[in-house]
Amino acid sequence: MDPAQVKQARALARTAGRPVVNLAKRHTTVSVERATLRLAGLSGADHELVPWVNHLVDAVRAQTGLGYGVSLPVWDALRRGVAPDLATLAQKAAGGAVDFRIPEGKEAATAGKAARSAVARGIRTIDAQRARRDKLIARHGDPKQKPWIYLIVATGDIYEDIPQAQAAAREGADIIAVIRSTGQSLLDFVPEGATREGYAGTYATQENFRLMRAALDETSKELGRYIRLTNYASGLCMPEIATLAGLERLDMMLNDSMYGILFRDINPIRTFVDQRFSRQIHARAGIIINTGEDNYLTTADAVEAAHTVTVSQLLNEYFAKEAGLHDWQLGLGHAFEINPDVPDSFRLELAHALLARTLFPKAPLKWMPPTKHMTGDIFRGYLLDGFFNLVGAMTGQGILLVGMMTEAVVTPWISDRDLALQNVRYVLNAAGGLTEDFHPPRDGFIQTRAREVLGESIGLLERIVGDSDRASGPPLLAAIADGTFGAMKRPPTKGKGLDGVVAKGPGYLNPATDLLEEGSTR
Repeated sequence: MDPAQVKQARALARTAGRPVVNLAKRHTTVSVERATLRLAGLSGADHELVPWVNHLVDAVRAQTGLGYGVSLPVWDALRRGVAPDLATLAQKAAGGAVDFRIPEGKEAATAGKAARSAVARGIRTIDAQRARRDKLIARHGDPKQKPWIYLIVATGDIYEDIPQAQAAAREGADIIAVIRSTGQSLLDFVPEGATREGYAGTYATQENFRLMRAALDETSKELGRYIRLTNYASGLCMPEIATLAGLERLDMMLNDSMYGILFRDINPIRTFVDQRFSRQIHARAGIIINTGEDNYLTTADAVEAAHTVTVSQLLNEYFAKEAGLHDWQLGLGHAFEINPDVPDSFRLELAHALLARTLFPKAPLKWMPPTKHMTGDIFRGYLLDGFFNLVGAMTGQGILLVGMMTEAVVTPWISDRDLALQNVRYVLNAAGGLTEDFHPPRDGFIQTRAREVLGESIGLLERIVGDSDRASGPPLLAAIADGTFGAMKRPPTKGKGLDGVVAKGPGYLNPATDLLEEGSTR
């Protein structure tokens, strides 16, 4: 890669992303405010399973609006003796028995100080969980070989997920991902408690997080290597789920800056506000994020749209670092999704994978297996997954999601996972060191293709930035509206969750944001 081109690409991504960050800083959302209350210790739900954080934020919003945040009116009410604690206040507010107000002067200062003290306890819990992870890794050890092997487990029933996850770890998985029940990203509340019914996944709840983390801690001790746990911080409750992940010591979270916009039709402004807060939590908790560029290649051609993946990776890197994440926390995504019937498809996959590894040398890239062109022919699928694993070995990927030969046929059985893990183990044992030896010829097919994709990426970023004069807001939002990524058109004035976005007023206070940005504990 030409260093000047790489530098230019990052500068363009920064120019495209900065107006979006500024927009996010000027707004809050109902989920950001609920996450703040969760950090302060509010949990639980009413008899209809509506969380108390939802009740309390809704009550405050109805009376004072959220332009000042929830912290001032809530801790002002506590200071006035309306209720002895947050839980009781939420219960009374749900019944319409609380009059909220915006305090001023000394009363505002007192309420703000009390809010900061309460939220800081949650931040310290996250800090303690991060320290606990470090101790367990030091005690049990990390996997000896990279890429880390990432396997999905999700039956819908957390009590069935646990033995399957433990079995997967015993067979070689380094990371267990519990994917969420279909549609949870569109729920504007976080379900409560351990759940036993889900659809193509298991609900993300604090109790489910706690149960799975405890089970994998037992397995880590048994196997002598720390087993990481992954879930999804996306959708309408992204900030809350990120907060619960920090409190319960999850290790990785799927958290992409544009996934919810493109593939779940969540309002772009809502998404960017929520993801900035979420990533601040991830940064503090020492959580590795996984981004979702692989999804673009399920709706667009993997060759023609290769440069949109690179552009998204550069934007995800900018947004992540602005929020405080470090290179080692950037599990930037890409995928083995080129049609295998395309001539030189394997060489093209190598070029794209090596481009990502070269652009982000310190990031634990997340390499995703073929899905779009899996036909139901399990023998062909098993071979494709072997080719995918080989590219991962040759290009030094950091996180390898295990491909299933039954993709597009059935939800995998444990036996399917076992065969898939055998495929991974064989390739990595036989060819895991190829990254040391693999150096494509200068100006050969692979290098030429990589430079071509980078050049197209720079061209796209230049077009996005160049539209600033015509765009009424951040030009990146205009590009998203035009269907630039994943062939999905998502305007900033539409999408789910827009009604939960609120412009901050001059007296806005959020102690969680303050503590995270200051790096403070009190």
